[in-house]
Formats: sequence, structure tokens, C-alpha cells
Amino acid sequence: MSSQTYTVTGMVLSAAPVGDYDKLVVLLTRERGKIRAFARGARRPGSALMAAANAFAFGEFQIYEGRTSYTMSQASIQNYFGELMTDFEGACYGQYFLEFADYYTRENADGSDFLKLAYQSLRALLVPSLPRKLVRYIYELKAMTYSGECPQTFEQFSDWNLNPSTEYALQYVVAASVEKLYTFLLTEEVFAEFARVVTWLRKHYVEHRFKSLEILETCL
Repeated sequence: MSSQTYTVTGMVLSAAPVGDYDKLVVLLTRERGKIRAFARGARRPGSALMAAANAFAFGEFQIYEGRTSYTMSQASIQNYFGELMTDFEGACYGQYFLEFADYYTRENADGSDFLKLAYQSLRALLVPSLPRKLVRYIYELKAMTYSGECPQTFEQFSDWNLNPSTEYALQYVVAASVEKLYTFLLTEEVFAEFARVVTWLRKHYVEHRFKSLEILETCL
């Protein structure tokens, strides 16, 4: 086993118990894309990794690489998103965002865009003035844009007779930086069209059933 330690910036997408005291976490990192790492003793009372080895935890993680996997040795967490963990609706949306990111990201690939998107989108869920349904559709559209599956123009919807404001909102999300994504609201009419287009795109281009989305749509 290599003794070299790496420091990566990332977010825990999911965590599962392993054995009596360990956890296997899926990390989305800026430097190495998506990786899996064992957090030894993370379930042991008093473990320094107990809080870091949970979904939503964002910060710096020290890892070292073995023959078949990584091991997390230390973590410096900047945001636990604890507010989401105690908010059922917020947690449902957040889990969906993380599952979406898990689906699209790959190991040993640049994960910076999706990491930034996931982080900013979780923060947006905590803004009272932002409707969470709007955050969801913006997130989906931007994630599909990053994946290369979403069209850059919306001419294919010309026969839908979309409101010009809807077309503008769609184009804005495709082109905007992540930092500027969650800076607008939509009227009820425009939002309904915006949601309809994004839903069509997701069903047309994303060939995957998200368990967290089923829970989200069933419970909320």
C-alpha cells in the first residue's frame, strides 16, 4: 500500500456502513472526479471521521491510495449542510441532487463543474426566497448541459409556442456560470413552461431512474 497522502476538495455523495465500525463513502472531488474511499472507524463513537463520512459533507479530505481503493485518513469540513439533514423536504431535494451528480460523474475525470454545481445548488435550497422546485429544474438543466446531453439551443421547441421569457430563462441557465444560476425568479406561467421543457429533456436524454426522485415526487 502506498503511504503517499493526497488532499482533495470534495463532497460526500453517499455513505454506507461496512463491517462493525467502518464506512464506504463516495466522494466527488475537484481533482480526481468521483472516488470511493473507506473511512476506517467512522462509526466508532468519538471518531474524528464520524461527521465527515456523511452525505453533504463538503471540505478537504486527506486520502491515500491502496491497491484497489482509497482510504480517508483526515478531513477538514467547511460545510455539513446540517440544516438539510433536519429538513425532510430539503433533504429529499438534496439527496436527489447528489444522486444526479453520482450518475453523471466518473472516476479520474475532472469533477470541478459538477462539484461546484452540487455545492451551490445545496446552498440554494437553504434560501427562503427561492422556490425549491425552481432550484431543482435549474439544477437538472445545468447538469444536463455539463454532461453534453442537453442541446445548447431550444429551436426544437418552436412548435411549443413558448413564452419568450421561458426561452430566455432556458438559455440563461445553459450559458450562466454556476455562481449566477440562482439569481432569478419566474412567474407562475413561465415556471410551468420552464419545468415542462426541462422535464421533457430529462426524460428524453437521461436514461436512468433515480430512486431519490421517486421519493421526492411521491412524498412532496
